[in-house]
Amino acid sequence: MDIVENASGGASVKKAGRIEPGMLAFRKPGSERWLPLDERAMKSCRSEVGGALSAEEQDALSRNRTQLADALTSGLQMPNPIVLAGSGTSLRGGVNGPSMGDLWVATMCKQSSQQIELTAEANAICEKVGFAFDNANIEHFLSRCDAYLSIYDDEQVSNFIVRCKATILRMCSEFVEKANLSGHEVFLQKIARRRTRDARLKIFTTNYDLCFEVAASNLGMMVVDGFSYGRHRRFDPSYFQYDFVRRSDESQEFLEGVIHLAKLHGSVSWERDSKGDVHEKPAPDPAHACLIYPTKGKYQQAFVQPHLELLSRFLDSLRKPNTCVVISGFGFNDDHLSEPLVSAIKSNPSLKVFVADFCAVDHTDSDYMRENYWHELSDLAKKGLPVYFINASFQDFAGLIPDLKALTPAEQMANAVRRVRG
Repeated sequence: MDIVENASGGASVKKAGRIEPGMLAFRKPGSERWLPLDERAMKSCRSEVGGALSAEEQDALSRNRTQLADALTSGLQMPNPIVLAGSGTSLRGGVNGPSMGDLWVATMCKQSSQQIELTAEANAICEKVGFAFDNANIEHFLSRCDAYLSIYDDEQVSNFIVRCKATILRMCSEFVEKANLSGHEVFLQKIARRRTRDARLKIFTTNYDLCFEVAASNLGMMVVDGFSYGRHRRFDPSYFQYDFVRRSDESQEFLEGVIHLAKLHGSVSWERDSKGDVHEKPAPDPAHACLIYPTKGKYQQAFVQPHLELLSRFLDSLRKPNTCVVISGFGFNDDHLSEPLVSAIKSNPSLKVFVADFCAVDHTDSDYMRENYWHELSDLAKKGLPVYFINASFQDFAGLIPDLKALTPAEQMANAVRRVRG
């Protein structure tokens, strides 16, 4: 096999493009080559897959892993790190949360059918609200229903939405009790280990589920999510200005491992009352569940609290200097999040972005994804803008993140020197 070493020391393999979903590989800014990070990926790039790795291949893997670790270390030590997590963070690795396709089938389709076939009622609702049958996306469908109800008072559509919400709440809640959240825990342990005088890690997620909350609780970490800390938790954005301090008779210091969590599309534990206030409840009424279903070209639902406040915080974070954005499991299907991100990459010179996805190679290289944000980001990266792509599940990506707390000052200095030398 022919190993190619590029100008910055990374090792890649000729005949690239055969990385399969789930194999570990990454692509650097200014390059079109995917660099293997595990044995499966390295073997997949061969003309012949069989056989053990040679010493040359082992060295190539080691160099690639070091190069990605250095890039992640440099990015995560920037003053303003933020995370954007999508549904892909809840799908694999024993988490086994429902996908958007699962939610569509459960709410819209005949359960006994071998084929994905709409129920008679779902079919009638789609025709009434003018929803395209080829777009099997539950969020887009519910957004269309909400737009229809803003004009027409239709009890049938309203009741159907409530039943859909009930199904979504149930499916996005029940799995967490049995889920293996080790990936979330490793991710939080590594990425939230920052000096207490640095800005708190901010996690923005489009997921309705409670995976990050439960994982943080398992680790004993404190979460600032914009809700009050009394018996009845109510959303108030002023709580994002709060922090946690450990006090003694002699001194006080900020608590380690505190994270900010902003659930951009709502949560299975949020309910809106008659006054418009949002409260956290263990089992919210589906008719008043605080969820948002943004779809292409429709931004108006994002301009209602608490979504307006949370979206504003995301946009503000992208504009700050020295920002590192870590994206995992996000499909770039939400224009109101994807468009500002692309704009920030173009306009914020100190922004660094890492995009991890189980199918990152397919998303960036396949022609069928040509017209979406994946290819726009890929083209920006090819031009040298600081966008790294990692082909990995959320759980595997968490394992690739270096343990920042374990780095001594001497190790950090050595890494800095190595990066300068290339």
